[in-house]
Amino acid sequence: MMNRLQIRLCAFQKPHLFPSFIHCYTTDSHGSESETEWERLLKPFDLENLRKSLNKITPFQLNKLLQLPLDVPTSMELFQWAGGQKSYRHSFDVYYTLIDKVGTEKEFKIIDSLLLQMKAEGIVLRESVFIMIMRHYGRAGLPGRATSLLFEMRSTFSCEPTFKSYNVVLDVLLAGNCPKVAPNVIYDMLSKGISPTVFTFATVIKALCAVNEIDSACSLLRDMTKHGCAPNSIVYQTLIHALACANRVNDAWKLLEEMLFGDCAPDVNTFNDVIIGLCRVDRVLEAAKLVDRMLVRGISPDEITYGNLMQGLCKTGRVDEAKLLLKKVPNPNNVMYNTLINGYMTNGRFEEAKAVLDESMVSTGCKPDIYTYNILIHGLCKKGLLSSAHQVVNEISVKGSEPNVITYTILIDGFCKKGRLKEAEDIIGEMSNKGLCLNTVGYNCLISALCRDGQVHEAMELFRNMPSKGCKPDVFTFNSLIYGLTKVDNMKDALCMYRDMYMDGVIANTVTYNTLIHAFLRRRATEEVFKIVNDMLFRGFSLDKFTYTGLIKALCEDGAFEKASGLFEEMLSKGTSANNLPCNILISSLCRAGKIEKAREFLKEMICRGLKPDVVAYNHLISGLCKMGRIEEAHNLFEKLKSEGICADAVTYNILIGSYCKAGLFNEAYALLDRGVVGGLVPSTVTWHILVTNLLKRVTRGVERL
Repeated sequence: MMNRLQIRLCAFQKPHLFPSFIHCYTTDSHGSESETEWERLLKPFDLENLRKSLNKITPFQLNKLLQLPLDVPTSMELFQWAGGQKSYRHSFDVYYTLIDKVGTEKEFKIIDSLLLQMKAEGIVLRESVFIMIMRHYGRAGLPGRATSLLFEMRSTFSCEPTFKSYNVVLDVLLAGNCPKVAPNVIYDMLSKGISPTVFTFATVIKALCAVNEIDSACSLLRDMTKHGCAPNSIVYQTLIHALACANRVNDAWKLLEEMLFGDCAPDVNTFNDVIIGLCRVDRVLEAAKLVDRMLVRGISPDEITYGNLMQGLCKTGRVDEAKLLLKKVPNPNNVMYNTLINGYMTNGRFEEAKAVLDESMVSTGCKPDIYTYNILIHGLCKKGLLSSAHQVVNEISVKGSEPNVITYTILIDGFCKKGRLKEAEDIIGEMSNKGLCLNTVGYNCLISALCRDGQVHEAMELFRNMPSKGCKPDVFTFNSLIYGLTKVDNMKDALCMYRDMYMDGVIANTVTYNTLIHAFLRRRATEEVFKIVNDMLFRGFSLDKFTYTGLIKALCEDGAFEKASGLFEEMLSKGTSANNLPCNILISSLCRAGKIEKAREFLKEMICRGLKPDVVAYNHLISGLCKMGRIEEAHNLFEKLKSEGICADAVTYNILIGSYCKAGLFNEAYALLDRGVVGGLVPSTVTWHILVTNLLKRVTRGVERL
């Protein structure tokens, strides 16, 4: 761009800076100004010629001059000089060109002053200049300024915005990652009586989907027809994609059906969204039927279609069907073969997976890659076939590929999980020979295995060596070490390790806290437990069901039943998914403490809250009643089990049979056993032990009386 030195001369300060264009600027036969001489004269930017040939400049000429690659200061000087001429008035075009240039350079303060100057000079501000400024704000990452300008158009500059201005602002807001503001813009538009266009609705619907306001977006879809707008394919595709991602596949499918019966033609991506959603929830057969409908409508499934359908079939155990589907794919790729191989490996069909690798892939010209081999190795390791997995690693190089860090990490993890640490160390040696080093995941596998094996000292040595090997410990590293230290009852170092995490920039997670909490609970160190809990809450973590269960158990063991019950209430009120374990702990503890009535009340509350107690809860109550000698009540509760949808188990029968025997009610005990056997009960060794022991006691007492 020309800078100021190329044009600024001291002559700019004199009235004869621009002599008239009489000698160089001609007029054609229609009276319009010819640009040829003007452009020829300005091309070399010969200021001496300009000085000699120009006396006065017109708005048309100034506009042309401003369109040249002049910098902003020079352009402003020209603009101000021209404005100082007698009988001269800037035109709208001059302002438009200058504002466009200033906006490109992001000089928005100058734009504000130019707009006010236009208003002061009585120039009618057209919508086009505001739209252009809004776009400049958008490119500069200032969507808020663009929105403010939209509202100022009417109030400050008496320019009525049309749907064009609103659409530009909506576009700028979406591009500027401000989707939450978009609905306010369309509401303002509607309140002013401005009719939205299909683009308006499409943009706002996209914005609502971006902030997960999918229901509002669907409502807006239904409002389109009220404003004379017919939804197009883009609107439907946006909503279908959002619904599918939100696991609302039924709603997505309904919209797809709406498209199919309407004038909108869905493309392969729209079908793929619904197919992916169906496969995600294991509705693979419905997804397959949808693929058939694609073909009927002349839409060819692509790699994503086939790949997701194959993945869905493999996930639901239909691996053979996935293989048949693969044969129908026009151009199968490695990803599809890898999906099929993974399906066979997951289902423990190693030989068939190997056949796909050795035969099918080769016949179609697909060469197995390292991902293919890693799938095989991972599957073998999961099945415990570590020698076979190691053999595959050794074969990779022969078949034209090279094992990578992930390959060896999978193998190391397999050996570590089986406790075969010596062989894992040998694998590390193989890695080193190939010039490969352990990554953080590999170190984590070894450290975790050592900690599980009680070799915490060795694990700590590995941990200290990680930085020198270019590996940064992560939360999994620290969690393994904390677990190892708590396992050997070294709580002091476990707490130090927890504090070191934050010093190293690693954020603890729920696993970290639960490991420490349960370790302190085992030591009955309730005070330390609640310190950890408070720290957990302070750092923004929520207690999960494992944390709550551990705390409830600790409070029950201390006899603090009210606090335990309160904690259970808190767990439910915060939406934490509760299983039967914390309920059973509370009922068991209350029964052991002889608080049978409170235990029964708690059981009723559970049922009222929609929770379904299991047989364990009832067994605790029946046992508690029996211990208090209330055998008849225990039997009545037993009789109610069937009506509550609970099936009595061997423990239930053993509790009642044992209580009947202790009370000398052997006939009732035998009758209950017969009833259980008829109902399908298989007496356990405990059952026979109870009966034989009590029978011997009875015989012994009879002999003693004699």
